[in-house]
Amino acid sequence: MTKQDLQNELKQSMLAKDALKTSVLRMLLSAINYFEIQKGGAGYEATEGDVLAMIQKEVKQRKDSIEQFKAGGRQDLVDKETKELEILQTYLPAQMNEEEIRIIVEKTISEIGATSVADMGKLMGAVMAKVKGKADGSLVSKIVKEKI
Repeated sequence: MTKQDLQNELKQSMLAKDALKTSVLRMLLSAINYFEIQKGGAGYEATEGDVLAMIQKEVKQRKDSIEQFKAGGRQDLVDKETKELEILQTYLPAQMNEEEIRIIVEKTISEIGATSVADMGKLMGAVMAKVKGKADGSLVSKIVKEKI
């Protein structure tokens, strides 16, 4: 998914008068533009990897917000954030299930020879490189902690 693809999606949602999707895409494109400015100024163009990272960041923010709003008893905001989360997730690649992640973690442990918690940073780096964009970091971390 490129920035241009998202801009095209925005145009389509505006033509369809889909207010929520338009709002989410505008927010996402704004975050990408802000990232580009931080990264290299006016001349920097976000790569597909950058766009994926920004989508993941926004998804994580929505999940965190949902937890906070549930704790605060704000069901109206939980519903809003959940709808935004669903829209954002359509732009992510298919997510791996827990069993697929476990297999990759076990394979990576044997590849790098991780034996203790001291190797966790190295192991997490290697696993996250293999599952980039396809798995939630907190789930990967949980599985890595179980295996070491």
